Amino acid sequence: MKRGRRIVTEQQQLLTFTRRAMVLGGAQIGIGAILAARMGWLSIAENERYRLMAEDNRVQLILIPPRRGWIIDRNGQPIAINRTDFRVDIIPDQLKDEERVLAELARLLALPEEEVDRIREDLKDAAGFRPVQVAEKIDYEHFAAVSVRQSELPGVAPARGYTRYYPAGAAVGHLVGYVGAASAKDYEKNRDPLLIAPGFKIGKEGLEKVMEPVLRGKPGARRSEVTARGKLVRDLDTRSDVAGGTLRLSIDAGLQTYASRRIGTNSGSVVVVDCHTGDLLCMASMPSYDPNSFSDGISHSEYAMLNANDHLPLLNKTLQGLYPPGSTVKPAVALALLRAGQRPEESVVCTGAYRLGNRLFHCHKRGGHGHVDMRRAIHQSCDVFFYHYSQTIGIDAIATMMRQLGLGEEFPLPVASQRYGTVPDTAWKQRRYKTGWNTYDTVNATIGQGYMLSNPLQLAIMSARIASGRALMPRLLARSPLKGGEALDVDPEHLAFIRSAMSDVVNGPGTAGRSRLPIANVQMAGKTGTAQVRNITAAERARGGKFGGEGVPWKYRDHALFIGFAPVENPRYAAAVVIEHGIGGSAVAAPIARDVMTYLYDPAKALATLEKMEEGWGGDIETRMAREAAEWANREKPAPAAPPAPAPASAASNAAAPAPAANNGAAAPAADAVGNEPVETD
Repeated sequence: MKRGRRIVTEQQQLLTFTRRAMVLGGAQIGIGAILAARMGWLSIAENERYRLMAEDNRVQLILIPPRRGWIIDRNGQPIAINRTDFRVDIIPDQLKDEERVLAELARLLALPEEEVDRIREDLKDAAGFRPVQVAEKIDYEHFAAVSVRQSELPGVAPARGYTRYYPAGAAVGHLVGYVGAASAKDYEKNRDPLLIAPGFKIGKEGLEKVMEPVLRGKPGARRSEVTARGKLVRDLDTRSDVAGGTLRLSIDAGLQTYASRRIGTNSGSVVVVDCHTGDLLCMASMPSYDPNSFSDGISHSEYAMLNANDHLPLLNKTLQGLYPPGSTVKPAVALALLRAGQRPEESVVCTGAYRLGNRLFHCHKRGGHGHVDMRRAIHQSCDVFFYHYSQTIGIDAIATMMRQLGLGEEFPLPVASQRYGTVPDTAWKQRRYKTGWNTYDTVNATIGQGYMLSNPLQLAIMSARIASGRALMPRLLARSPLKGGEALDVDPEHLAFIRSAMSDVVNGPGTAGRSRLPIANVQMAGKTGTAQVRNITAAERARGGKFGGEGVPWKYRDHALFIGFAPVENPRYAAAVVIEHGIGGSAVAAPIARDVMTYLYDPAKALATLEKMEEGWGGDIETRMAREAAEWANREKPAPAAPPAPAPASAASNAAAPAPAANNGAAAPAADAVGNEPVETD
C-alpha cells in the first residue's frame, strides 16, 4: 500500500522554528556568559597581573648593582675599596643581529679582532640570562659613544659601575680573597636577578665570600619609558643603591704588607697576635696571588702559572698549611714536665744521641751539649733532654698541655676553612691506626716530629698564651666580641720560668742570638724550630751526605720555624713564622720575626732594612710577580724551529731535524702536610 504524502502544517513549522531558536539562543547565552565570566576574571581577578605586564611593556626596569662595602684595617686604612669604571656588556637573550652589533661595537670601542672572536665564543657558551663582557674600564668618550647608540644596538648594556680594588695587591690576597661574576650555579640557588646584572660581582674567596651578606648592599633601580621597539622615550625615576657595610678588621695593614714583603722569595707565613686582646694584627701568607687579577678576570696564562708554581701561591698557608712544629713545642713540653712535678734543675747528659731499645735518636748538635738542665735545654734546643724526660710523664700529659696552649684547635674565625692539624695521643693513635702507642712515638712527638702537625696560626696563639698566661682566642673582626681570655690552668711561676728561658734563646746564649731586636729597652723572647719533611733511613745516614739543607732539592729541605713575643717583661705582641723548606729556624725564620717586631716599634728602621734586601731579591712583590708573568708568557710561546743544517755533499736532500723544545715542566709540589715517621737510626 502506497504511503501518502506528509502534510506540514503552519503550526508544526512554528513549533520547529521555536525549538531551534531556543537551542540557538541558549547556546548564545551560554557562550556570552562564558565570555562575560572570562572578561570579568581578566579585568578583576587578573587585573594586577596584566597591569604589570602592560607596565613592563611600557617601562624598562634596570637594576643598579650596589656599591660593595669597604674592608678597612684597625686604623681605618683601606684594604679593599671600589673604583668607578665604565663597562659595556651584552645580554644574550636581548641580542639581535649579532654580527651587525659586534661590528658596530668593534668600531666604536676599537676592539681588536681577537677580542671580537673572544666575545663570539663567550656568546656561544653563555646562558641567555648571563651578561657577556665586551669591555670594561673604558674611558668616558667610548662609554658615551655606545650609550647614545644603545637603541640601535639591542642587547648591548653600557653601564657605569664600580670595580673592586685592593691597594696592597698580593700582600692581602689570602687574607681577603677576591670577587668575581656570579656563576650559573650561584643564580640557580635563589634566582636573584641582581646576580645577572651586568658588572655585579660577589665574593668568591676569603673574607669577601664569608662576609658577603655584610658587604653586598642593596641594589638600586632605574625606570625608563620605552617604545614597543625598545627605544628610550624618557627616564621616569631612579632609586639609589644602598652601599654595603664597612668591614673593620683587627689587621694592621702596614704590618700585613711589611710581613708579606719580608718573607721575600721564600714560601711561608707570618702571624702576629696582640697579647692583650687576641687581635690578629697580621696573617701574611706568601707567595700569593693578586686579588685584583681575579676580580678583573684572570687570564688562562696567569692562572696556569699560579697553579704550576711549586711554592703553592693559591694555598693560604696561615690556615691551611700544616707543618711539623719541630722544636717550637719544647716550651709546651717543658710546662707539662713542670706540671708533673719535675724540677727545672734536673739534668741529663747529652752526648749527641739517645738510645731507645735498638733505635738511636739524634740531637741536632752531633757532638752533644753535655750536662743539660731544663733552662739550657730550651735555649740550646737540646733534643736529648726532652727525649729522656718525656718518657717519665707520657704523651697524654704532653698532649693535654699542647691543646691547652692552642695546638690542634679550630678557632671561631670568619674564614671559609682552616685545617687544625694533629696533636697525637694514645687514644688518637688507637682510633686512627688501630694500634697502641709506643715509647718512640712519645720521643718523636716531644720534639714536634712524627705525627705532630700544626698551622702557623696555632703556633702564634701558643706563643701568645705562653706570653700572656691567658687562654686568648684570635679575633679578626675588630667589632666582634672578645672571646676567651681567662687565666690558663698553668702555674704562673712555671710560665715565668718558661718565658725567662725563651728570653735566653734570643738575648742570652741561645740559638737565635743574631735576632735580637735593634730597639732600645725592648727585648724579644722566642723559640727556634727546624722540622724535617721526610724520613731519613739508617742506610741514608750511614752513607752520609746532606739530608735537609743546602745541596738537596728544595722540596726535601727542612722547614724553618720560630715563635716569639715582645717585650719580655710585659708581652704585647706574639708572633709565629713558618718558612717552608727554609732549612734553619735560627738562620731564616728568627730574623724575619725580628724585623716584623722591629716594624711594630720603629717602622722606618724596619723598612730601611727591607728595601736593601729587596734590591737583592730583584724588587718588591709586584715587580717580581710581573717579571715571573713575563717569563711564563715567554715559556708558553712555541720555540722556533731550528734552521736546516747545511746538507752534506753525499746527502744534499736530507735536512737537519728541528732542535727539541726546552722542558718547561714545573717541579713537583712539596709534601708539606703529611705526617713524618720517626727520625732515627740504628
